[in-house]
Amino acid sequence: MTYHPKSDFLRVMMERGYLADCTDYQALDEALVKGVLPAYIGYDATAASLHVGHLLNIMMLRWLQKTGHKPITLMGGGTTKVGDPSFRAEERPLLSPAQIDANIAGMQKVFARYLSYGTGATDAIMLNNAEWLDSLNYLDFLRDIGRHFSVNRMLSFESVKSRLDREQSLSFLEFNYMILQAYDFLELFRRYGCRLQMGGSDQWGNIINGIDLTRRVLDADIFGLTSPLLTTSDGKKMGKSASGAVWLDGGMLSPYEFWQFWRNTTDADVGRFLKLYTELPLDECNRLGALAGSEINAAKIILANEVTTLLHGAEAAAAAEATAREVFEKGGIGDDLPTVALSVDEVAEGVGIVQLFVRAGLAASGKDAKRLISEGGARLNDEIVTDAALRLGAGDLAEPVKLTAGKKRHALVTLG
Repeated sequence: MTYHPKSDFLRVMMERGYLADCTDYQALDEALVKGVLPAYIGYDATAASLHVGHLLNIMMLRWLQKTGHKPITLMGGGTTKVGDPSFRAEERPLLSPAQIDANIAGMQKVFARYLSYGTGATDAIMLNNAEWLDSLNYLDFLRDIGRHFSVNRMLSFESVKSRLDREQSLSFLEFNYMILQAYDFLELFRRYGCRLQMGGSDQWGNIINGIDLTRRVLDADIFGLTSPLLTTSDGKKMGKSASGAVWLDGGMLSPYEFWQFWRNTTDADVGRFLKLYTELPLDECNRLGALAGSEINAAKIILANEVTTLLHGAEAAAAAEATAREVFEKGGIGDDLPTVALSVDEVAEGVGIVQLFVRAGLAASGKDAKRLISEGGARLNDEIVTDAALRLGAGDLAEPVKLTAGKKRHALVTLG
């Protein structure tokens, strides 16, 4: 891409690696230069928290606000009732309205860490598409909106095509999702002057639908911009750890565990992640990313501290680093490690070491824990565990014990 943007926002998107595609670079750039431009990203309320996979797009909204524009976080209170079929092999489970509302409340807490909400020109606003979707009249909607959509074209989108090519069912409910998301863009433009939708590159088809619909109905000049779908250098989907999703809610994943996820970044990803997930200057990101050998570990600690500070605050980042140093450098037991608290009743007949590794989140299953032990990757108080049948009683747990999986993942077991 040889385009050289005039606007700060587009320049940041290009220089730091956020940009996969844009519907019209030049026209969007000119619109950004002219004044405050409202832009949105939609989030379906399918879980009680956002996870690391959402963080790239949250950072895009943060940069949008830092460069003088207005972010809109659109919660999918309406669309979550349908479910986005994009690149999924099966239909999403449907949630109750109460579950959806609870999930939205949990997600709002995370956004408040990254964006400044309020009533000013560049203050973020949080909206819920249930506001306009819940009251739609089906016949009016079909006549006024449905007539603008070509089924032939919708079937050609990669997200739908890949599902049909595998001969997997696509319900009419899910097929409607594309139309509802397109309608969101139309309503956001009509109500809030929103001129840009952003999202992951898997949302390209949905974004184009919204732009086409808004142009047809309101003859408006609006834009779409997508970010790359990130994988780590070893090919894994960004945001997944050995023990599951990396949640952004401190109640679902401790700040220490979040810090540790970033500290364990593969060497080859450090420079790229510094550009995407921190606000360090580009030159510094490049310098740190180019370090080699043991020096790259210092860059990983900077990455972990910067990302954790943005989400959980500087104190939580400092505490996580201190705990890590305690554990790794001194072999001690840090206060902030994930902890499994056992009752006296639970250990009356002894508790299995395999069960403990699973409960601590250090193994995904009993089978996974047994494999870890057989490969010599499991430690109890820094001693290698060789017997998968080992059981710990109350006497063994008189003092807290430390479990270790591999070299870098630790947890405590205490007796309450």
